[in-house]
Amino acid sequence: MDSPKRALLLVASPKASNSTSESLGTYLLEKLANSGFVTQTAHVQTLMRSDAGQQAMLELVKASDLIILSFPLYVDSLPAAAIKALEHIAQGQREMNTSKKHRLVAIVNNGFPEASQNSTAIAICKQFASEANFEWAGGLGLGGGGAIGGKPLKQVGSIARNARKALDLAAADLLEDKPVSKEAANLMAKQLVPKWLYLAIGNRSWKQQAKAFGSQNKLYDQP
Repeated sequence: MDSPKRALLLVASPKASNSTSESLGTYLLEKLANSGFVTQTAHVQTLMRSDAGQQAMLELVKASDLIILSFPLYVDSLPAAAIKALEHIAQGQREMNTSKKHRLVAIVNNGFPEASQNSTAIAICKQFASEANFEWAGGLGLGGGGAIGGKPLKQVGSIARNARKALDLAAADLLEDKPVSKEAANLMAKQLVPKWLYLAIGNRSWKQQAKAFGSQNKLYDQP
């Protein structure tokens, strides 16, 4: 009997917990687990703080058939710890010279209304897959990730319905050893709420945060 496939979720958000990156990645991971995958979650920010953690990450990757990298967009790219982790993994792959074929899928979310802002970061992940000798299984980009706010995706409600459908489709593709379909990527890219509403809520939240710090009259200050 063949051993079950293993999927590893690498949460690459600087947040220790309750991140949108973890919410999206966990939803996909649970779908795979329900279909027989052995699954595990690791937080990149924590692992990269020590040599022991970095080695543990390499061992987790080595043991996995599928790696899900989920992260927030940082200046058209990945968070610093995630970049460092990918460099470390690529180097580890070269040193191990293993013939095992790992698959990589990326999930990136941002705070802008447009999911298209994620395209460069997804391209970076695809390039990493090539250099690390991983099989690229595709990328999913979500705009307006702040609307999820780190809540479990099942609890977010109707605004996340397209994101859930996209991850359902992605899970079905991955279970058949296929790359994530264009249909799944397009569904994930749909706006969670209308752009004008997202901006209005964002501006209101920004002003509330400023008021909490006594800075509400300084928002338009200039150097």
